[in-house]
Amino acid sequence: MSFLITGLDPQLFQGLFELDAAGLERAGAQRTRVSEKPGAPCRITLEDAEIGEEVLLLSYEHQPALTAYHQQGPIFVRRGGRKCEAVGAIPPALAIRTLSLRGYDDAGAMIEADLVEGAQAARLIERFFANPDVAYVHAHYARRGCYAARIDRA
Repeated sequence: MSFLITGLDPQLFQGLFELDAAGLERAGAQRTRVSEKPGAPCRITLEDAEIGEEVLLLSYEHQPALTAYHQQGPIFVRRGGRKCEAVGAIPPALAIRTLSLRGYDDAGAMIEADLVEGAQAARLIERFFANPDVAYVHAHYARRGCYAARIDRA
């Protein structure tokens, strides 16, 4: 079974890059320069930003379902990044980290969950999707718990 790992739509964040520091503060975001790689995994490109690159750190609602699993959390996004759509492959930022994979049903309830090293995540994703009740999977970076990407059946 094939799967699709998708980054976030860059249009969601385009206007934030044009804000000054006060505007970013009102939006709950901050501009920063990357000081180490890996260290700022972009949720649009699903690659780590380069040293010296400008990124925004902001809170993003990645699980909007009105359930006990409703969530938002911190993410990095790059200016001008192209949305990643990886079919049957684990993108670079995910492949080098330990992941928490969480499978949700159509109502947004978590019905599967496990930890995996990113390079071996394909097998766990396929196992989750073998359960017909799993509608989609979210990947989180296990160390800090941050949302990484959405995974769907391809």
